[in-house]
Amino acid sequence: MWSEPSAADETPAIESVVGALDDDGCRAIVTALETPMTAEEIAVETGLPRSTTYRKLDQLTEASLVTELEPVAAGHGTARYVADFESVAIDLDERRRFRVRIRRATSRMLGMWAAVSQKL
Repeated sequence: MWSEPSAADETPAIESVVGALDDDGCRAIVTALETPMTAEEIAVETGLPRSTTYRKLDQLTEASLVTELEPVAAGHGTARYVADFESVAIDLDERRRFRVRIRRATSRMLGMWAAVSQKL
């Protein structure tokens, strides 16, 4: 199902999505995120410096391509990150303006990753 803008979940700016997908580091992170991972695990897996990893995770989160799963207890544990999209499409709307549409991972799948993350 393609995501549509809503008050709770606005579609990100096309520049944000294209910028993230055009970035080698961001693409490396998305490729590595087969399962939820901590920033440290992502840095090791991708070979990116930790500070760069955090910047890229922020960029991917802003583009709504990665979601941060909260640790079990706030302030305790480490957050994990998961890619929460299946595909991205760029097309023209009715007024011939570019728009981005993101096919999300099912909420069931995201919920499953959240449950797994809490057990780790």
